Amino acid sequence: MIAGLPMTEVAWLAAALLFAGGCTGFLAGLFGVGGGAVLVPALYELFRIVGVPDEARMPLCVGTSLAIIIPTSIRSYYAHRATSAVDTSVLRNWAVPVVVGVVFGSLIARYAPAELFKIVFVAIAGISAIRLLFGRDSWRFADDMPQGLFLRAYGVAIGVLSTLMGIGGGQLSNLFMTFYGRPIHQAIATSSGLGVLISIPGAIGYIYAGWPAAAANPDVMALQFPFALGYVSLIATIIVAPTSVLTAPLGVKLAHALPKRALEIAFGIFLLLVCSRFFVSLF
Repeated sequence: MIAGLPMTEVAWLAAALLFAGGCTGFLAGLFGVGGGAVLVPALYELFRIVGVPDEARMPLCVGTSLAIIIPTSIRSYYAHRATSAVDTSVLRNWAVPVVVGVVFGSLIARYAPAELFKIVFVAIAGISAIRLLFGRDSWRFADDMPQGLFLRAYGVAIGVLSTLMGIGGGQLSNLFMTFYGRPIHQAIATSSGLGVLISIPGAIGYIYAGWPAAAANPDVMALQFPFALGYVSLIATIIVAPTSVLTAPLGVKLAHALPKRALEIAFGIFLLLVCSRFFVSLF
């Protein structure tokens, strides 16, 4: 018995986490996303079976997902950078604003109702999917990226919305860059760097946010998710993170092997599937 579960059930849960980790890393490399859309529902089911209280379950899922995304995003970013497709000037301009946005998003997330996170996710994912599946090259705001204050302001928005959605920021930056004439391969490669900027401060924020809950209910918290730092489960992180790191380069290889239109369609379908899941859960 581990944490009150039979060994056979623990083995199945561990296998499910390993599979989720492999999918997460592959999608991170393929689409430049952190993989939170795959991890959060998988972790939610795991923590439901273990018996994590409802009020702690979702923040524990998001915090653990952000912690797992850290090594995945780093591996994905370095693999993309090796192809010379990353626009480092955009990342430099976004670095500080994105982190500021993560801090604001963490404050909002502490008090916002659960429905807000799903509505934001559905809206952003839906717009992104429509742009990728049905958009034309003429669907753009300008032929090149804006500079200065507007670019930095969008970086703050990416940080805020990504924190509320529990993702690494790839959806938002891909949408923005393609609307300003950047090729999808470059948008995905550059977006992979945002996962690093968002996941590290985001995970730290959820560790801090979970401490009051642990202090208020020490017996319950220790029983329901042992070996956790705040709202980050160390057990799930240790199981999932290595697999996701190993599979991220496979996604990067496929991303740069696919033609532009095939990559857009694949990413659009992926976003629609994730969007549909959250939309249905609103009712």
